[in-house]
Amino acid sequence: MSTPYPFTAIVGQDDLRLGLLLNAVSPAVGGVLVRGEKGTAKSTAVRALAALMPEVAVVPGCRFSCAPASPDPACPDGPHEDASGVSRAARTVELPVGASEDRLVGALDIERALAEGVKAFEPGLLADAHRGILYVDEVNLLHDHLVDLLLDAAAMGASYVEREGVSVRHAARFLLVGTMNPEEGELRPQLLDRFGLTVEVAASRETDQRVEVVRRRLAYEDDPAAFAARWADEEAELRDRITAARALLSEVVLGDKALRQIAATCAAFEVDGMRADIVMARTATALAAWAGRTDVQAEDVRRAALLALPHRRRRNPFDAPGLDEDKLDDTLERNGGGDDEPEPDGPGDGGGGGGGGGLPPQGDGPDTPPRPEDTADDTPGAPVPGQGGEQQPVRAGEPFRTKMLSVPGLGEGAAGRRSRARTAHGRTTGSRRPEGTLTKLHLAATVLAAAPHQRARGRSGRGLVVRRDDLRQATREGREGNLVLFVVDASGSMAARQRMGAVKGAVLSLLMDAYQRRDKVGLVTFRGREAEVALPPTSSVDAAAARLESLPTGGRTPVAAGLLKAHDVLRVERLRDPSRRALLVVVTDGRATGGPDPVALAARAARLHAAEGTASVVVDCETGPVRLGLAAALAADLGGTAVTLDELRAESIAGLVKDVRGAGLGHTDRRVA
Repeated sequence: MSTPYPFTAIVGQDDLRLGLLLNAVSPAVGGVLVRGEKGTAKSTAVRALAALMPEVAVVPGCRFSCAPASPDPACPDGPHEDASGVSRAARTVELPVGASEDRLVGALDIERALAEGVKAFEPGLLADAHRGILYVDEVNLLHDHLVDLLLDAAAMGASYVEREGVSVRHAARFLLVGTMNPEEGELRPQLLDRFGLTVEVAASRETDQRVEVVRRRLAYEDDPAAFAARWADEEAELRDRITAARALLSEVVLGDKALRQIAATCAAFEVDGMRADIVMARTATALAAWAGRTDVQAEDVRRAALLALPHRRRRNPFDAPGLDEDKLDDTLERNGGGDDEPEPDGPGDGGGGGGGGGLPPQGDGPDTPPRPEDTADDTPGAPVPGQGGEQQPVRAGEPFRTKMLSVPGLGEGAAGRRSRARTAHGRTTGSRRPEGTLTKLHLAATVLAAAPHQRARGRSGRGLVVRRDDLRQATREGREGNLVLFVVDASGSMAARQRMGAVKGAVLSLLMDAYQRRDKVGLVTFRGREAEVALPPTSSVDAAAARLESLPTGGRTPVAAGLLKAHDVLRVERLRDPSRRALLVVVTDGRATGGPDPVALAARAARLHAAEGTASVVVDCETGPVRLGLAAALAADLGGTAVTLDELRAESIAGLVKDVRGAGLGHTDRRVA
């Protein structure tokens, strides 16, 4: 077994170390989510924590780590009556992102259960992690069906495995620790809320500290055992402090003043539900015990808020995590002196309402393009006033809930919530012979396969004689995530402030929808003479929103260049991930300008996508009383669907857009009521 890096040898990262240590003192805090860039010792710190955890007493031979003093009455290895206990180190169990459901919850031998009535159960990672640490690296990349199982186990403190009426239950209470890089995508809100604390980590920008990090890491790699021995005294001291804090925890008093501050803070930051209040109370209590005190003070409440609230106050995927510390201090001060003399609200620092970053005045700013620019751009090849100039980025309009756009047909991509697909979860649509371990039994098909052979197999009793060849795997249909590639027109014809703000708001709304449906997203923009990949396909919808916000506008409209660049992006992505189907979303008014015959070039580029069967939708941004219908013509060449900005809204009276057209699937503007 390799020697882990000592926890006390980690340089800096004070919040990360404190969050982990508080959970070691009080597992009831509920775990910790570590967010940060790659190479910041996230995994190193989590793995090093195991060596500091106190030992646990378990029933000898119990695969589910039952405590001798209070064994689980429903333990599959039970009953444990008058069992003596043995001590062992607390486990740190790692859940791989690509793990199967059986690996997480355990596997039941369906064949023996049907033929012999025996519950032959092989425990999974949830059983191994009981009374220990369950660590998920890159937790934001965990498949949805595993997230659902984790949520159930975390909520109930138990894991259930049920297959066709045969069920096994065992206790599963663990300290959940996750690490993630936000650049690779965010975490589902339901799982995010299950983490008691969250900490942000980043590499130090101080030269001396970075030098020390490198020096210690090289020394550890040269001789891990000798390096660990150098830190043995510090490790033992920290382990003793954790033990002392655990013993003191039950004596800590959470007074009414501290409790009022906790409740007022959670209300002031508008967190959902009451879990935040409870987690803050437990964290503040653990902080007091860690400091060797039996009373919770205002400094404990403040630190608890900074650890427990940032991930709970986010209103949508694009809100930056964190707390306004001035507002926090003001709330604690106003609620720290009782009810007699509440201080009036201060004027604030101006940071909560956007800091002057709202929409500029319409039509009067020096960088507002004149309306005739739209008219000039209507004619292919017509000169555009101010073509050489670049307009300042315009803030996106208010996002809204969009209608669902889905890829037609049945895919086999990664689990998600957009398009129909063959998945391991969902409604049962048929059966097939298992190609490996049986995971989802189709009982009726299995019985039908075994029934004709009962006499030949010498059946004499009531039980059905089942052979391996009789077993049938259930085939299921669920939803998959897609690659949603946005191709956004940033030309002069789109540069009018009101129009571009609305366009960005629409794309931002579609990005929010992609986040909720677990899609990958990419962003291609075109303006002037060329197109560029503003964001390669990624799981980070936050990154796409940031690129969209800073998108400049102006110049001609090279529609063909945008479509060809998108074609290149999709070609590469098909090689990287053949099972993930793509949805092309072109946001434009359809006016192609610049170069010889730009409209014909755009049509040819569109037909390339149609020939490959790429599902597509054109969001028609044309406004005004006179409409040329160019976006609808572009959608026809793509073999896709055209929708207006108004029709994109979910609350619109227009019909619900269900399936986006692929090549050869019909005419444009197909809408299903």
